[in-house]
Amino acid sequence: MIKRTIVLTALAASGLVYAAEPVDPAHAQEIATTVCASCHGPDGNTPLMPEYPKLAGQHPEYLYKQLVDFKAWDDKPIARENATMNAMVMAYSKEEMLGLAQYFAQHKQVPAEPKAQETLALGQKIWHYGIPDKAVPACSGCHGNNGAGIPIMYPRLAGQTPDYVVVQLKAFREQQRANDPEQMMRQIANKLTDTEISALADYAASLR
Repeated sequence: MIKRTIVLTALAASGLVYAAEPVDPAHAQEIATTVCASCHGPDGNTPLMPEYPKLAGQHPEYLYKQLVDFKAWDDKPIARENATMNAMVMAYSKEEMLGLAQYFAQHKQVPAEPKAQETLALGQKIWHYGIPDKAVPACSGCHGNNGAGIPIMYPRLAGQTPDYVVVQLKAFREQQRANDPEQMMRQIANKLTDTEISALADYAASLR
């Protein structure tokens, strides 16, 4: 309940929860298939570049928040720094971002596969039990036993490309990504080694 309150409060304070009405689905599809498709695929299943996330089947509220965070609004600084995405969203409104979020969310994810089988046991252990000695909580507490996540609050990680998860966890660890409410992910990732991060990324990819 505490985590839910923290995240909902943070989203509400940012004006990101349903702060817009989506554009016409046909317009969102046009943007997705002509602009977003080169990196994320026309249906949100990244085709050839595993460092880019799969968007298909992701919670629309989470996708919308990330898109909004990539752009500066009302003289407020960008919440999520990424040179590629900061440039890509520059021309789009919140209505278009919500339309894109709903477009990709409605598609079925084609899950990725783990890169290394030998560390899946380690990833499974951390995912379900955390690392008590380092005060690392279980990932399942927020992202679910099966990696489905919780709409609005926590993203779906099941079947996500392991390369992307590794990049994001390291970005949180190095304070390069800072749009996590109450610094939750930064505090967790700061305690993880490269081996533990890779193991978690592969285990998340294996979840269905």
